[in-house]
Amino acid sequence: MKNVMNNTDVILIGSGIMSATLGTLLKEVKPEWNIEVFEKLEAPAQESSDAWNNAGTGHSALCELNYTPEKTDGSLDITKAIRINEQFQLSKQFWSHLVEKGMIEKPEDFIMPVPHLSFVEGERNVDFLQRRVEALTENPLFEGMEFTDDIETLKEWIPLMMQNRQTEEPIAATRIETGTDINFGNLTRKLFSLLEDKGVSLNLGHEVEDIRRTEGGGWQVKVKDLKTGGIEYHTSRFIFIGAGGGSLPLLQKTDIPESKKIGGFPVSGMFMVCQNPEIVEKHNAKVYGKAKVGAPPMSVPHLDTRYIDGKKSLLFGPFAGFSPKFLKTGSYFDLFGSVKPNNMFTMLSAGAKEMGLTKYLIQQVMQSNEEKMNDLRAFIPSAQSEDWDIVVAGQRVQVIKDTEKGGKGTLQFGTEVITSEDGSVAALLGASPGASVSVDVMLDVMKRCFPQEFHEWEDKIKEMIPSYGINLSEQPDKFKEIYETVSKRLNLKPQEEGALLS
Repeated sequence: MKNVMNNTDVILIGSGIMSATLGTLLKEVKPEWNIEVFEKLEAPAQESSDAWNNAGTGHSALCELNYTPEKTDGSLDITKAIRINEQFQLSKQFWSHLVEKGMIEKPEDFIMPVPHLSFVEGERNVDFLQRRVEALTENPLFEGMEFTDDIETLKEWIPLMMQNRQTEEPIAATRIETGTDINFGNLTRKLFSLLEDKGVSLNLGHEVEDIRRTEGGGWQVKVKDLKTGGIEYHTSRFIFIGAGGGSLPLLQKTDIPESKKIGGFPVSGMFMVCQNPEIVEKHNAKVYGKAKVGAPPMSVPHLDTRYIDGKKSLLFGPFAGFSPKFLKTGSYFDLFGSVKPNNMFTMLSAGAKEMGLTKYLIQQVMQSNEEKMNDLRAFIPSAQSEDWDIVVAGQRVQVIKDTEKGGKGTLQFGTEVITSEDGSVAALLGASPGASVSVDVMLDVMKRCFPQEFHEWEDKIKEMIPSYGINLSEQPDKFKEIYETVSKRLNLKPQEEGALLS
């Protein structure tokens, strides 16, 4: 069988939300560019972007308590909360632009309004929560957030969680109506459908086996057609690696200096799911608690209303686990294969420093179903085992790298973008808030990798995303104007009582 040779402008590896977003943005600003997408699975959005492989939270710091850490002097640092909320506003604006222009239809297929709540127990935590809402509501992005420690009000907000609840400790919650539930799988598929209509080649069942520099400074990608066994070679001046847990091994194949001294630690996850309509209808919110002392940020427990393929369900978790696979469909040799001479000491240093994480994962792996139910009953005291099933979620590969602040082998829990010095290759690593801030992250990739062209693109970007380049947190009138427009286009019901727009 003859090898296929092809030259293109842009190669995207992986068919998740990140590649879909980058491809859509590039086609809007540079429609004449040819784009090839390679995905080894038989459909897009089957790994981290799949609706059952993540919590579907529109991460905007409305309820995530770990985004507002307490400083040593007792004050709260809300910098990260504001930044993530600003980033999510960009995503919503871009999606609403695509809806308004008729490029994607039926936004309710991928985004639904769901209140976001934080729930805590204990005097110290209640005090923390009250100070948090006071700090956040001074910012227009969090206007409308309410606090209560009144039992009757809590019964109205979270009736399922308050049913049969007996506690002598004080409890409290905050609520804001502007939260969302997002089906990133459906959104990704809509974006790829749009891209195919615009001439982008979505090559499913095609696995990238190698990435090499060409003499001209571009890249050659060796791709195997998994159906025929044929080998194809594609060259491009720019490659984006957005393959989820598979990004690190592919980045290592580029051999760029920026790929050195970076490792990955895979963490698997599970959720408990309830689809009993009688129970599901008693809860309409995403409710986030506080992680246990010593537990990593990814372990924050939450009880979520989900809308997946037109059906409403409840999800609780996450429960962590360990697998050496970097993807759900990966190999048990992924972790060992990622250890190279240039990152071995980085990985070993992280292992020595992260004994707490190791202990936590062992405890999670050893948990019985009944122990998981007991964790659930901290949220829903009346929960019955027969109403809840276990669903295995996606793999998340946490980045390990040397940092000035953390030293050698520092475990990162966020989203990391690695780019080559010449901007010809970029790779996305890490986990949450990931999909929620995909538009901002991909705009950053474009700015770093196409610095000269980006200046020419800015007017078009601001047409699609009006708040790009400004801080909505500092312009309340502009925020309200954009919020109203975006909510209308995306069919997101505005707040009713104490409404942001009242």
